[in-house]
Amino acid sequence: MAIALLFSGQGAQKVGMGRTLHEAFPSARALYALAGEILGWDLAKICFEGPEETLTETKVCQPALFVHGFAIQARLKEQGRLDEMKFALGLSLGEVTALATAGVFDFETGLRVVAERGRLMQEACEATKGAMASVIGETREKVAELCAEFDIEIANLNCPGQIVISGEKSRVDAAVAISKERGFRRVIPLNVAGAYHSRLMEPARARFESFLAGVEFRVPQVTVLTNATGKAVSEPAAIREALVKQVVSPVLWEDCMREAARLGATKLIECGPGAVLAGLARRTERDWSVTSLSEAADLAQA
Repeated sequence: MAIALLFSGQGAQKVGMGRTLHEAFPSARALYALAGEILGWDLAKICFEGPEETLTETKVCQPALFVHGFAIQARLKEQGRLDEMKFALGLSLGEVTALATAGVFDFETGLRVVAERGRLMQEACEATKGAMASVIGETREKVAELCAEFDIEIANLNCPGQIVISGEKSRVDAAVAISKERGFRRVIPLNVAGAYHSRLMEPARARFESFLAGVEFRVPQVTVLTNATGKAVSEPAAIREALVKQVVSPVLWEDCMREAARLGATKLIECGPGAVLAGLARRTERDWSVTSLSEAADLAQA
């Protein structure tokens, strides 16, 4: 068996996430306490009690999902269930969690990285008028044509038939409005703060690049796959470059999952709330072995 750990991206968060991990496992309590010290605010309280509007803020939900995912894999490691872990990958901010899990940097560094990433992306959202929409049931080629027509961008290639577009709000709105005339089945506006993974995030990308210049990256202990290319990456400089590029480029999540399977992953384990990634995996290949872990009950050993 070759295990691939999958880590959640923004949008998977929900109030109450991690509470039972914190109650049941000393390792999780220690991580949440350390996170509060590093961040300077009570992450645990917001995760467990909300309010939802605060947890949904980019600068909050990104650290929240990082700590939650890392706590799950830490417990799996304590249980001796990761001896066969060969791959780590994450959707968008989840890539930072994957890198920390793979030993590219430690938990404390990963938290600082994701906190800065979230802060800079929120600032970019507030400085622009961006929007995103989900395109259901269409090919990459057809969505690319729509984006070219309205000068917007593909932000996520999540699984077959689920693609997210991103850009200036007026342009995205126009694309949504005309989509039926263009033969699209469903194009759904998303309730997000801005145009993630588009050129509107360029100010965040530039400042994130400067921040990461001062962060040490190590060679990963397992195979990691990057959203920017959908391929494995191992050289520290290339990992840093891909993490920067990801802020303004499409998240090639379907490609990452398929590449992990091609390289030999036989069991996918999602570490995060909502079973979002497990759903994407099943819609990509129905015969993949996939499990979703979020709370203490999910981690009970058989």
